[in-house]
Amino acid sequence: MKKHLHFIVLIVLLVSCKNDVSKNETLPQTNTEIIKKSVLIETFKYKPNAAPIISVHRGGKSIKNYPENCLETLQYVNDSIPAIYEIDVAKTKDFKLVLLHDNTLDRTTTGSGKILDYTYQELQAFNMVDDFGNETSFKIPLFTNVLKWAKQNNVVLTVDIKRSVNVETVIDAIRKEQAEDNCIIITYDLKQAQKAYKWAPELLLSVSARNDKELDWLLHSNIPTENMLAFTGTRLSPDAFYKKVQSYGIKTILGTLGNLDNQAKSKGEVPYSVWKNKGIDIFATDRPFAVAKALNIKK
Repeated sequence: MKKHLHFIVLIVLLVSCKNDVSKNETLPQTNTEIIKKSVLIETFKYKPNAAPIISVHRGGKSIKNYPENCLETLQYVNDSIPAIYEIDVAKTKDFKLVLLHDNTLDRTTTGSGKILDYTYQELQAFNMVDDFGNETSFKIPLFTNVLKWAKQNNVVLTVDIKRSVNVETVIDAIRKEQAEDNCIIITYDLKQAQKAYKWAPELLLSVSARNDKELDWLLHSNIPTENMLAFTGTRLSPDAFYKKVQSYGIKTILGTLGNLDNQAKSKGEVPYSVWKNKGIDIFATDRPFAVAKALNIKK
């Protein structure tokens, strides 16, 4: 009887171990099935001789009667030129995600004070203001409404997450709208990039690679190069650096916003073509219409 009991216990242990092994073997397959990569990972892979891309800073700046981070501005620019749109996501007092760059309302709306002091409903009392101080009838948009618009119009958004907002909250909102194929997450350092990748390995990331040191950090991280777009800063780098980044299949982004945009304007827009030939794939600019004309980018 005792011998028979030992035999039963042995069988139970063997079955239990077999089940555990089976679970462990199938777990990676299950995870692989769950993680569906954004189509942007393939779409934005570096390819020689690909057409340059315009990234519209803050969704459109310095456009008369069209404020930055405004849904109507996105629509206006998108009707005219092909582009992707950098937007800023903040949160309200009642934890609604909205588009706004500043911590306060004063510069871009008819309101004043910190956005965190207002509920979304309270924000509806204010109108948005363009860069020239002109009041419009437009309201601060909900992030979810912008995601819906992007999906309906096959538009790509590069999402800049303000410090008051958790990256997880923004990614959850993107997933809820099933907008993974429309969003790129902007990060500013290796730590942010690793956090974003850990939370959403299916998404494409804009990562900071302004020099060889930052690029080396990224290449030795756990983030696959296919998940990266390289923001190379707002100053020009040596041509060899852009070629090095591209050799890993990563597109380069140059922030021409500010000084470089002004430089291009003073030189008849010629620098945009020069910078393209240096190895710039994406132009993050405050002058999307000028870049489109200079580089002959049309709908």
